[in-house]
Formats: sequence, structure tokens, C-alpha cells
Amino acid sequence: MKKASERFGWERVTFVGDRGMIQSGPIEDLAQAGFHSITAITKPQIHTLIEARLIQMELFAAEVCEVQQDGVRYVLRRHPIRAAQRAASRADKQTSVEQLRQDLNGYLDKHPRAQPATAERAVRAQIAQLKIHAWLQVETEARALKLSVNQAALEEAARLDGCYVIQTDLPESAASKQAVHDRYQDLAQVEQAFRNCKTMHLETRPIHVRTEEHTRGHVLVVMLAYLIRELGRAWTSLDVTVEEGLRQLQTLCSTEVQVDGGGSCLRIPTPHADTGALLQALDLRLPEALPHTETNVVTRKKLPTRRKPR
Repeated sequence: MKKASERFGWERVTFVGDRGMIQSGPIEDLAQAGFHSITAITKPQIHTLIEARLIQMELFAAEVCEVQQDGVRYVLRRHPIRAAQRAASRADKQTSVEQLRQDLNGYLDKHPRAQPATAERAVRAQIAQLKIHAWLQVETEARALKLSVNQAALEEAARLDGCYVIQTDLPESAASKQAVHDRYQDLAQVEQAFRNCKTMHLETRPIHVRTEEHTRGHVLVVMLAYLIRELGRAWTSLDVTVEEGLRQLQTLCSTEVQVDGGGSCLRIPTPHADTGALLQALDLRLPEALPHTETNVVTRKKLPTRRKPR
């Protein structure tokens, strides 16, 4: 990053990472190197800020809010859709436990010799697996299982639904609170780009590289995944999805031309009108010919036959 900032004359470099990727130690290292960071803090850290009365629950709203302390900016927001999803998830978990309780109670009624303690352990195990034991408990009364909800604990568990806090050391002159929030939200596009690279369009997974040359080549291909975003933008006016456009580009081909004396080259025929429109939207122009090299391309169909037997 230092080399890149010097080469391109960047005045400010900011790393953006999700929770756990940029922690306190790396943040200090970045600051000492002259870099900035944008990341989200964890829920325990949010609770700490609330207990210290640096932030209040009233500040969490659909609109972005900001709090500053000792040169650190905290950008707060409550996502209403995410909050509703969290509430619905808890309700679904409680419903699944209730269904299990009813099924076990029916079994206990039909089988007098069945042990209620065994059924209770099964319900407790599901509650623990769903991680709702803080507010949902089960007990046995007269061979029947009953569920009880700790309302205070439930409200505490739901207090931060949809709430998140973004932390940065960028000055306000460099980025507004909305800009900080939006750059953090861009991580979703980064994740989608890598998903496209690994499993969807480029399908570069799994690849195991060891040498420096191969590593550089692999990183280059991975970074090409970001261009898929540009494809979507460029082809919007053509009413073509990225998947449809890439399938159309697969019709591009080359023809080997033998030259007297043993030389050869690859001629590229004029593409179809639809393919040409895709390339024109990207401001790309195909060369008339390419040098002919014996490149060994391993496709997914060839890969299983070339694997070493175990």
C-alpha cells in the first residue's frame, strides 16, 4: 500500500474491514503507518459504549447518527428491516421449540413409562442449540413440559436488533458520516465480487498456488471479479444481465492462420452484432490477430481426469 500510495500520489489510504478483520492492534499499526480504517465494532463493544454513556439507545435510528471521542468517530444506525428479521428469527426459534414441546408431551401421554426428564433434556438441548436459553426456559409439571419466557431477558436480547456502530479515525473533512457508512456498506459488493470469482462466473476455486509467479496470476484473476460490477453498469442500457452477456461473449473465437515458413497466428473474426454491442458498451476493441502460443488450458471437464490418484 505504501508503494501504491507513492506511485499514484494518494494523499490518504483507508482500509475498510468487517468485524474481527480490523481489530485494535491492526488499527494502531495502520495509524502508525499513516493509514486510516473503517470497521464495525462488536455487540459487547457497543454495550461498553452504552454503559459508559458515550452513546444512547435513542441515537439508533433509520438515519445515520455520529458520536466522537478522542479523535475516534462512531457512526450509528438501526436498520429497520434487519431489526424485523431478527425479531422474526427469534419467533421462529420459539415456535420450533414449542412444536417439539407439544410432540414430546403427546409422547409422554401415550407412553406412561416414558421419563419426563429425558424429554426435558431434549427440549433444553434444542434451546441451547438455538442459543435462546437466555430468555426461554423449560420445566416439568405433572409429566407435562412447559415453556416460560423471561420477558426482561427477551427485551434485553432484542434491544440492539438491527443496530450497528461503525468506527473510523477519518477526519470529517475527509469523509462525512454518510460517506463512512456507505463505504462500510460497500463491503457487501466486495463479498459478492469474491463470490462471483470463486463459485459463479470465473470459477477459480479451488486453486492452490505456491510460487510467487502463480500467486500473482491468481490474485490478478481474483481482482478481475471486481470488473463484473462494471459489466452490469455498462450493459444496463442493453437490457442484458451479466450472466447473459458473459454467455454471449463465449461465442468469441479465433482461427489459426498458418504462415509460409512455419509461423502461425490467431485471427479473430468479426464478432456478431450482439457481441459487438457488448464490447462497444465496454469501450473495448478486439485486436485483429494474436500470437499463437501453446497455452495449456485446464477446464472443469478436464480437471477430474488430471487429478492424481490417491
